[in-house]
Amino acid sequence: MTEPATPIQEYRAADAVAGLLAAMSIFVSLTAIFWHPLRLVIASILLALIASGLSRRYQRLGAIAVAVGGLSWLLGMTVAVLTSHPLW
Repeated sequence: MTEPATPIQEYRAADAVAGLLAAMSIFVSLTAIFWHPLRLVIASILLALIASGLSRRYQRLGAIAVAVGGLSWLLGMTVAVLTSHPLW
């Protein structure tokens, strides 16, 4: 019996949940640029970190979500200060 050239990877429910959490984190981060940046970015970065730790398959997407969260925080705080909108 020969083994296949590429190993078969298992798809787990945790992988799907991690992908959805990372995508939701990116969406919340981009929303935070224009609406309550401090509150939303904290939540989105937490979601991204949970997604990164939940699945090995979507660790890169989780890292991208963390980076988007950081950039969204910077842009959101800048927009909030320049337009005199509340940070919370």
